[in-house]
Amino acid sequence: MRRRFAPRRSTRADSSDVRALLLENLHPLASTVLGDAGFDIETRSGALDEDELIEALEGVDLLGIRSKTEVTARVLEARGDLTAIGAFCIGTNQIDLPAATRAGIAVFNAPFSNTRSVVELAIADIIAMARRLTVRDKALHDGIWDKSAAGSHEVRGRTLGIVGYGNIGSQLSVVAEMLGMKVFFYDVDDKLALGNATRCSSLAELLAAVETVTLHVDGRAGNAGIFGREQFAMMKPRSLFLNLSRGFLVDYDALADAVRSGQVAGAAVDVFPDEPKNRGDHFDSPLRGLDNVILTPHVGGSTEEAQEDIGRFVGAKLRDYVHGGVTSLSVNVPTLTPERTASAQRIAHLHANTPGVLARANHVLAEAGVNIERQVLATRGECGYAVTDVAAPVSPDALARLGAMDETIRLRTV
Repeated sequence: MRRRFAPRRSTRADSSDVRALLLENLHPLASTVLGDAGFDIETRSGALDEDELIEALEGVDLLGIRSKTEVTARVLEARGDLTAIGAFCIGTNQIDLPAATRAGIAVFNAPFSNTRSVVELAIADIIAMARRLTVRDKALHDGIWDKSAAGSHEVRGRTLGIVGYGNIGSQLSVVAEMLGMKVFFYDVDDKLALGNATRCSSLAELLAAVETVTLHVDGRAGNAGIFGREQFAMMKPRSLFLNLSRGFLVDYDALADAVRSGQVAGAAVDVFPDEPKNRGDHFDSPLRGLDNVILTPHVGGSTEEAQEDIGRFVGAKLRDYVHGGVTSLSVNVPTLTPERTASAQRIAHLHANTPGVLARANHVLAEAGVNIERQVLATRGECGYAVTDVAAPVSPDALARLGAMDETIRLRTV
């Protein structure tokens, strides 16, 4: 049988041998969680490019990143002995997930932890744009007293269009409605409307109905460039626009032109196609200098509360995977939360999802005289994952036979 995956085998069980590299100023709680598990922690403040990352990952088992570090197929092929990657954020489009799966590297993220922080920033941006607060602020900083109600509006009674009704979009819907806004939403998936929100059948239908448009879609490749000149032209004149989602969704030259023409009365942007790697680096955008345009440096989820929860949540996911083989909420491998028995050893086996794999693996164990106390299996696409608790330690020879199976991607004892 031709291998569809590159087989890996790791049998590290001693926590002191596990090395973790944490990049991009992760919250200290991440280091605390992993350090308390007995892991050796190295932290770095900024992101790394491809070559730097390959060099830094030598001998590393766990990688923690945020959104700036690109974990490409080349990185994963060069450092396929990584055990797991933690994305300490919502998105995982900075990681080549198919390549990670082929290498048997589990990937975890924080899909819920910063939801409230992004929602609150969106609400703050909407109110600030509706009241033209940036324009009033700049005038006073320039020494000009310009007290006027012209162009300033309450958000109560405004219509809000949410593109993408996931964790963030749906919570924003509830909070906006509490402020008196009428909410419409559009999502490619069939989502339950919360409160009095109205579902739209198309993006065009939503744009025709609302005065404020906010994007909250995921980072899948098919969403690239979904908002450009055609969509801005379809919006109601003098609408407000927000993108706190992904930088590659929007044609920002087209947005700048829409602001200058007055088609868009205000914009708030937190994400950009090309973002500086480090704090203090130069930033440029066609939106700089435009009136009533709020630019923030990808801080939607950057609150102390959100970052603390992300550090705890993703750190715990990495710890539990190393110590117990738990893959709950992994974004790329089958998810299992196996209860720990009083067994002598646990075998975690990532393998190609083909018929008969579990039977062949169990045959190897049976020939070695191994008694299975508990076993669970889950599959996801081309990948399968079996966790087996055994009554006595498995011999190195039997482990070698399991690792040599054509279907094996990665074999660990935990």
